[in-house]
Amino acid sequence: MSRDNRRLRLAFAGLLAFSYSSAGAQRPPATGARAALGTGVIAVRHAAVIPMTRDTVLRDATVIVRDSRIVAVGPTASTAVPSSAQVIDATGKYLIPGLSDMHVHLLSDGEEVHDSAGPAELGVMLANGVTVARLMIGTPEQLTLRGDVSAGRVLGPQLWVASPQLTGRASENALVVTAPSEAREAVRRAADAGYDFIKVTLFITPEVYDAIIDEAKVRGIRVVGHVEPAVGVRRALAAGEQIEHLDSYLEAVLADSAPMRTALTQGLVFQARNWVSMDYVDERKIPEIAGATARAGVFVDPTQNVFNTAFAIGESDSVIRNRSDWQFWPPKMRQGYLNAHRTYWDPARWVERTEARRRRYVDVRNKLVKAIVDSGGKIMSGSDTPEWFHMYGWGLHRELQALVRAGLTPYQALEAATKHPAEFLRGSAEWGTIERGKRADFIILSANPLDDIRNTELIEGVAMGGRWMNRRQLDAMISRGVNAVRVGTPN
Repeated sequence: MSRDNRRLRLAFAGLLAFSYSSAGAQRPPATGARAALGTGVIAVRHAAVIPMTRDTVLRDATVIVRDSRIVAVGPTASTAVPSSAQVIDATGKYLIPGLSDMHVHLLSDGEEVHDSAGPAELGVMLANGVTVARLMIGTPEQLTLRGDVSAGRVLGPQLWVASPQLTGRASENALVVTAPSEAREAVRRAADAGYDFIKVTLFITPEVYDAIIDEAKVRGIRVVGHVEPAVGVRRALAAGEQIEHLDSYLEAVLADSAPMRTALTQGLVFQARNWVSMDYVDERKIPEIAGATARAGVFVDPTQNVFNTAFAIGESDSVIRNRSDWQFWPPKMRQGYLNAHRTYWDPARWVERTEARRRRYVDVRNKLVKAIVDSGGKIMSGSDTPEWFHMYGWGLHRELQALVRAGLTPYQALEAATKHPAEFLRGSAEWGTIERGKRADFIILSANPLDDIRNTELIEGVAMGGRWMNRRQLDAMISRGVNAVRVGTPN
């Protein structure tokens, strides 16, 4: 949800503390890959390959990898296997491209977990099939991680890093911009520091927003993030901003006769009176704003799972505690989130936030996602983990499930985690599909995700840049992540 608070991430507007380095770091090239490549030959035989070039399954196929690149994809019966190859028998299994998480954070971003845990945290993502991650918090430590992954010093997903938040109010990890001149200077500082994107968040006025967009175009850096209701979706679409969380879409579909002009974007969900806005949604407006999104060519990352489950569907303490990723949470952070969860779901606060309005919130968000896709727009998968008890890696699989619940087919959900991020990050020539010449970034699953999207969780092994990791190795990476977080947590 990009509250990004260094202490407990509980205050919606609070974001991580930012120590600005004027020396900065060079941004890698906009195109291509950002992770080291392996060597050697791998042959995956008898696999059912889902190439993501189209909605199909290549039965009994063999994939040959040489020095990190896919050099052949063809029928097993007619695809020669080099004698030097490491052979992986994938009989009865499914091979798909590695997955992208386009909105993710690290526990080590905050003060509760030491920065030294960062590399092991990236390993946990990789063990969950995430081969591309966009970090949305903007710290110098993340720039270092990006360089270490690219150079091969750290084994982890390819990384893209958004800037510290540009916001209109003083908070942590922020470049506060209340005037156009401040906005332009903030964009220049973030671009010079080497971040991949300018991230806008809360309390931005339209004139400040326009200055951010204009200066970002001058500096050749794209703008991503939130959309304040005062700015509005249409201004963001015209500007070409990549939009997170479906921000301000609920406002865009309010009836003209509605007595309010704000609905439930971002922190407005915490104000019970704002839930009345769900009574005034005009669904006839959904196809129009979805079509405008598609025509603008703007990619939308709705972060459906976190928003729908945390603020409308709800989850019991027992469900949360029994998830496999619960083990990652440092005790202090666990308790902080549990306290926030119980406060939010206190029945005394439910006068306006009725069950009918909560169902309506989920339904409208789902219909917006489906309408954007039906209009030809591009949805991307972003987990916003580790928000509200959904840890990185596991949260992405839940996001794919949330996209299917919104009405997307499993193939469309997989597009949101493969082809679309590659297109947005200008990496389509390198990754995102299983084709000759592409990086060998792929996952082997024990069941077909096109039959049931939940099967993306059934990971048998992961290849990253041609380096193969079996289930035993992946489990060890997860254990290292748990230990690194525990060791790195101050008493």
